[in-house]
Amino acid sequence: MSRSVSTAGTATPGTGTPIVETIGLTRQFTVRNGARRQRLTAVDDLTVRISPGEAVGYIGANGAGKSTTIKMLTGILVPTRGTVRTCGLHPVTDRRRLARQVGVVFGQRSQLWWDLPVRESFRILAAIHALPAATERARTGELVDRLEMADFLATPVRQLSLGQRMRAELAAALLHSPRLVILDEPTIGLDVLSKQRLREFLIAEREAHGTTLLLTTHDMGDIERLCDRVLVIDHGRLAYDGDLAGLAGAAGADRVLVVDLAEPTGDLTSVPAARHLASEARGLRQRLAFDAETTTAARVLAAVTETAEVLDFTVEEPDIEDVVRRLYTTTRRSPEPDPEPDPEPREPAKP
Repeated sequence: MSRSVSTAGTATPGTGTPIVETIGLTRQFTVRNGARRQRLTAVDDLTVRISPGEAVGYIGANGAGKSTTIKMLTGILVPTRGTVRTCGLHPVTDRRRLARQVGVVFGQRSQLWWDLPVRESFRILAAIHALPAATERARTGELVDRLEMADFLATPVRQLSLGQRMRAELAAALLHSPRLVILDEPTIGLDVLSKQRLREFLIAEREAHGTTLLLTTHDMGDIERLCDRVLVIDHGRLAYDGDLAGLAGAAGADRVLVVDLAEPTGDLTSVPAARHLASEARGLRQRLAFDAETTTAARVLAAVTETAEVLDFTVEEPDIEDVVRRLYTTTRRSPEPDPEPDPEPREPAKP
């Protein structure tokens, strides 16, 4: 299957055959509590379409169903019902073919050989993917250069720092130039500089090769800097599908206008379409919340200037973690377990 690519070499989001498409995707597990069997739903009627070249954040609380979804997308788990296609393939029956088109990075698991130098791990992975020697050399050289790995290529993986290991893990996942890269907590435990380096690389990789990214993380900085679109899952159900700005609106989270005034001023409680939050330094700095769906920062600022002289101002966006929590409170429902579940689907035989 050919990749949809623009003239600049970057896949155009929204065009071509979907990289990921699920319809009514559901996965249930049977658990026993004494003599009683109970069916728990990990993923519930998930319908999602991800186009070539998109960068999508897939977020939710622990136990929301993110990892179960990824396992079904990659053929590790069989759906209870519904359909799933990844890179146009059936993940279970076409699992070997799919492995050539997907790269996966798990922040707490390694695909590198612990006691071998990094370079040898890359050579083994290239052999597994049957890369021609010229392709292997060119791609390895590109990744080593862009991820700044030359200084530790000869170092055994067990001796790498966490930041170095994550760069090597990312290179290993991208060595065969997959169409889809699934990143599960890729920056967990990294310092600020290491996080920034990985984010910049992923942005450049997507621009250069049209790679589609599916990112699960608890680090909202990853979502804000890498993703165009956000999927929020709660109790296995899709609670939101859209951009970050829309997520804040869906959760009813306010933006905040912070104004620095020329003179001490009483609390600005009468500004239309705004809610006074706090005053500092005898009213020289004041914070006003407003709903971006009903007004704009410019209108609120104009109303403030009718009352006081404004020296400076900033607009604070809602905290994304708070937005997600708010969204959960409006969408969460109590699951109703089935006391007589159907037999649990069998796992596919290992290739």
